[in-house]
Amino acid sequence: MTGPIAGENRVQLIGDTAPFVATLDAVATSDGIEEIILKLKADSPALPPTLKLLFEMPCWDIHSSWAPFVERDRHLQPFWNQGFNSHATSNSPVVQLQGGEDRNRVTIALSDALNPVRLRAHYNSENGCCECGAVLFEQVAKPMDSYDVTLRIDRRDIPFFKALDDVRAWWEDMPAYRPTSVPDTARRPLYSTNYSLSVDFTAQAIEEQCRLAKQIGCESVIVDHGWEIESKQLQMDRLYADCGDGEVFKVKIPDMRAHVARIHDVGLKYILWYTVPFIGVCSRAYQQFESMLVRPITSPGRFAVLDPRYPETREYIINMYEQAIRNWDLDGFKLDFVDWFLAAADAPLHPEKTDYLSIPEAADRLLSDAIARLKGLKPDICIEFRQRYTGPLMRKYGNMFRSADVPGDAVQNRVHVIDIRLLAGNSATHADMLMWHNEEPAEAAALQLLNVLFSVPQISVRLDKISPEQRKMLEFWLGFWTEHRSLLLDAAIEPGSPQLLYPCVSSQTEDEGIIVSYGDKLLSYARAARPTLFVVNASGSDGLYLSDAPVGVASVVIMNTIGTIVGSGDIQSDGRPLKLDIPRSGLAIIQMH
Repeated sequence: MTGPIAGENRVQLIGDTAPFVATLDAVATSDGIEEIILKLKADSPALPPTLKLLFEMPCWDIHSSWAPFVERDRHLQPFWNQGFNSHATSNSPVVQLQGGEDRNRVTIALSDALNPVRLRAHYNSENGCCECGAVLFEQVAKPMDSYDVTLRIDRRDIPFFKALDDVRAWWEDMPAYRPTSVPDTARRPLYSTNYSLSVDFTAQAIEEQCRLAKQIGCESVIVDHGWEIESKQLQMDRLYADCGDGEVFKVKIPDMRAHVARIHDVGLKYILWYTVPFIGVCSRAYQQFESMLVRPITSPGRFAVLDPRYPETREYIINMYEQAIRNWDLDGFKLDFVDWFLAAADAPLHPEKTDYLSIPEAADRLLSDAIARLKGLKPDICIEFRQRYTGPLMRKYGNMFRSADVPGDAVQNRVHVIDIRLLAGNSATHADMLMWHNEEPAEAAALQLLNVLFSVPQISVRLDKISPEQRKMLEFWLGFWTEHRSLLLDAAIEPGSPQLLYPCVSSQTEDEGIIVSYGDKLLSYARAARPTLFVVNASGSDGLYLSDAPVGVASVVIMNTIGTIVGSGDIQSDGRPLKLDIPRSGLAIIQMH
């Protein structure tokens, strides 16, 4: 059945609301923005039915869509596609349709980032319109007697990134999504063992890489998967079989506290990886919690997923992290796989032992309690989460949000970090770990770093194996990144052509601007018109052109990818495009007189 219609966008409530009484109201908050407020009330707690909040709009000048984790697929979705899913620990409840000149056509966001929802922004081939809105309560929900949700519809003709940043600010104003603080360590380059050492490492190997990493500008290390397991056990059929007890495999690291102390002596902070919900079949934890699982043993991998609805499981997880800080003096945690906290309809449950019926609510309680207690031990604790768990609730628990794993794929890494930054606010956006072949030309290896300049770089190559030219490249570009961190990390970014995977990105502060070409050969000076302009050539080939430069004289310094000056002097702008002989993976510094 179809319920009431609300607002200028004629949003319909579709579905039988019984036993709930539904009201649908519309509030115009400003020109082009409307909030549709749905309220459900019942006499006693009941499972809510599946409901839809939908409206149609003419598909005028709409060519692509955007959602938080769609990889490279930006096409306009046909009406038979399922839509974009979100819940507490996966994605964000927002979708956008985009038109010409990188403009917003409609941005739809939901106030409920906790419960499973599905957003739609699809093209209807029968009438040339776009069907937009949200689908609620399709997945397992708890009984309730009331529910309020707001659907925010933004149809302003503004840059797409501005519309998304306004959604970020809208969520931040809600007490339930207030972001946690971000320590300075989270905003500094770091070294990761994930790709460079994989699982075959020793304490000595980590310490040697950390000494070299400090020399090139890294301020912390993430020791990734492998510290709990024996290398010979890392076969696909038992990938996480030994995880869950939080104990170090002592053949690799005989004395964890002494090892961490040696890393601190080098000058790096120490962040340790944990797989939050997984308990391996070979762990003692599996025997303890075998009856408190969201999912049974998974193969390959040989692990199960803990159910956070039990106070006992939540306490076990948090206590493991607290003991790691107390015993080893850690500085942070890389917390992985939290998006696995989502139950199937038939997930077993022992109600007498639980204090939550909803897994998203229980996961929120787990992570909220964890960050509060860990901050009690270390106020500047670093907490990293990986894409796709980067939504507004996750910003309440974490302060580092990293691209999903894309080893060696510079383009996908760029797409990921820009997508994260569009909703991340002041949370630290991190690139996936950077790796390349140690005999690769420095100009080619540099593209891994240049593609993620607008995020915190994580280096994951064997620093004792890379070539001298690669080392010079790293020192130069990490030095540049550190010197201009406020321009690259704090200033608002303006990414162009999202449907083409952001071939040009710029930002600016009061005195400096930067334009990075990832494919565009003709750049507009107006994108970042400041007294000092940095132009980075990450296009993959030599030479760029700059249009719209003011008439007059400018001084230019051109550097190659290892920081050697290869050209300098004054150039005269007469209004025509300026040719900049920036070599591949090089830099031009332009100062207008």
